[in-house]
Amino acid sequence: MEAAQKNAITAGRERIDSIDSQILSLLKERLACAKEIGKQKGEEHRAKWDPLRERQIYERLLRDNAEVFPSDALKSIFHEIITTCRLSQRKAVVAFLGPEATFSHLAGVKYFGHSADYKAMETIDDVFAEVDKGRTTFGIVPVENSIEGAVFSTLDCFMKYKVQICGEVQLEISHNLVCRSGNMEDIQTVASHAQPLAQCREWLRKHMPNIPTLPVFSTGLAAQMAANNPNIGAIASSLAITTYQLQVVVQGIEDYRGNTTRFLIIGKKSPSRSGLDRTSLLIGLMDRPGSLNEILTALSEEDINLAKIESRPIKGKQWKYLFFLDMLGHIEDERIARGCERLREMCSYYEWLGSYPQSEDLATDS
Repeated sequence: MEAAQKNAITAGRERIDSIDSQILSLLKERLACAKEIGKQKGEEHRAKWDPLRERQIYERLLRDNAEVFPSDALKSIFHEIITTCRLSQRKAVVAFLGPEATFSHLAGVKYFGHSADYKAMETIDDVFAEVDKGRTTFGIVPVENSIEGAVFSTLDCFMKYKVQICGEVQLEISHNLVCRSGNMEDIQTVASHAQPLAQCREWLRKHMPNIPTLPVFSTGLAAQMAANNPNIGAIASSLAITTYQLQVVVQGIEDYRGNTTRFLIIGKKSPSRSGLDRTSLLIGLMDRPGSLNEILTALSEEDINLAKIESRPIKGKQWKYLFFLDMLGHIEDERIARGCERLREMCSYYEWLGSYPQSEDLATDS
């Protein structure tokens, strides 16, 4: 009986080895096909990325799978395959708020996979500048958090740089208190980006009331500081723990569960429609009573769903503001095109920031 079981296990392992070899062979074939398609698109001067085609691939795979293989794992596997094949047509260099292991870095890997080249920058402004000057293909920047609201430094950069939004991704944020030793008693200062410090303020007040906090440019920088100083604790990502060889003091110290940050992908050109898209605008209102109501009425008349509106002061112009609008739909959709044209005529300032596929989570919620 024992020998029969061993033979069955051996046979099963040999079958798995054979299947793995077939998968590898098919992956190589898929990569070759993707490169050939990229070559043909280059000769025809067509965009390398087709969001609609990618969405259709995921829908077909999930339908054919019929939930036999775990759906989330299936999407994750094919996301890496599809992204790797797409990037083989043109290697992407992605700027993010560094150093390594920040939540921006994690969001970049979630969106682009592991095949892209990642370039850490010191500030969000630097990320925009790299894309604007063409030194990187894309940048990834946080734009809003489900608890703390808008990231104003990102919104302000859209008024300063000429870039377009190419995509978005949501990242569920879980904050870890880390340090070199793993002992809370060793921590004399807690460092992190201002947003994580705010998202953990109640926990810190309750459990570390006499320990000062230190806002820094990023969670990655805080992790670096903790790695170099045994008396500094950091609020950082799970990736930071392995990157900087830190020990976890307490996991999940955020005050509210479901804490999620939305990131935008910025580049030089927005993609074609996917069928589940957002359009972002930056507008200035006419200096007259009721001007905001007029634009909201115009969008309503075109049956346009306004997903977000945020005002920001114009630097150097006291009490003057620009508004950021997010609408559901693509500029290639007739109603969005009509609505945008009406806003162009009604506003003192109008800039189309891009139309791009909604993140999967946002599309599900809509």
